[in-house]
Order: sequence, then C-alpha cells, then structure tokens
Amino acid sequence: MHVHEAIRTRRAVKSFDPEYSLSSEQRSELLHLAMQAPTAFNLQHWRFLTVDDPELRRQIRAVARDQAQVTDASMLVILCADLSSWEKYAEQVWKDAPQEVRERVTAGIDAYYRNRPQVQRDEAMRSCGIAGQTLMLAARAFGLDSCPMDGFDFDAVARLIHLPADHVIAFMVAIGKKTKDVWPKPGQLPAQQVVIHNHF
Repeated sequence: MHVHEAIRTRRAVKSFDPEYSLSSEQRSELLHLAMQAPTAFNLQHWRFLTVDDPELRRQIRAVARDQAQVTDASMLVILCADLSSWEKYAEQVWKDAPQEVRERVTAGIDAYYRNRPQVQRDEAMRSCGIAGQTLMLAARAFGLDSCPMDGFDFDAVARLIHLPADHVIAFMVAIGKKTKDVWPKPGQLPAQQVVIHNHF
C-alpha cells in the first residue's frame, strides 16, 4: 500500500476480531518500523510496552472505560516516554558520530534539558506522538487497522505495568483486524480554515 493510501484510509477502529492474531514477525516488524520515527536530538524517548498477557489486558480494560479494543485487538501497545532519556542515553545514541560532533551535540542536549522538566516532558511526548502515528501507518500499510487511545485511567495503568518513576504514558495503540466499518468522518474542517500562511 502506498503511503498516501495508508494515510487516507487509516481510521480509529473500535471493533476488532478477537480471533485474529499477528505473528511474532509481524509484531516485530511493526515495532521496528515505529522505531524509525524521528526524535529530538535522536534521543529515542519512546518505549513501546506491548501487552500480551490476557489477564493484564482485562485489568487494563477495566480502567479504560471497558473499551473492547483493549482485549480484542491482536496487539496492544502502550507508548511510554522516558523523561530521563536525555541524561541516560545521549552518549549512546551519538556514539557513532565524529568525536567533535558527538561532544558538541551531547553538550547541547545537556544545556537544553537540564533543570527544564517541562522541556523534558514536551520533547518526549512529541516523540511518542510521531512514533505512534508511524506505528499506525505501518499497520495500515500491512492491511491492518488501529485505534489510538487515551480514554483510560493513566495512573491505574501506570501501576498495572509498573511504570518507572521517570516515565510517563503518552497513549495506547490497539492494532488488529476490524469487524465492522467505521462511521464516515462526521465533519472535516476545510483547508482554508486550518492552513495558515505566515501569520494568523
């Protein structure tokens, strides 16, 4: 499927076939494609927590307004952001750059992030958003359907997955085969209303 077709046909699907399963190779390929998404300073803030345990899925569904896609989708990914990635992994993700580039960039990372918790969170969440969209488009390109989800108790899910203290949950993505067509889009703002040139 061409990327423009994947973009045009991707929809937020709520009803998934619980009997449909993805192979481990398909799951791995989807996640590896999502990992190609860009991140600020190449810090790769995202963590893709996949939930395979049926009981854990049921527990998450219970704190997610009983949304069926949590248990019925073939794959459930919780996109989490490592807020400390800038401090823990800057050297590692720039290790193959020329030394002068590595030193300049890692110093810039430290200056940009240190003592700036809002920046740490904003950049990590932006990276998760881009990765989540990449994951959903990759799924669509394989003929699969997906649903981005934030209608759940974030604190409860964090406890269920033992989220580290320096991480936050961005959102979840359910992936699988739909069992019914979604509604037509209920309304789209025209381009002239959302595309602004130079100034508001």
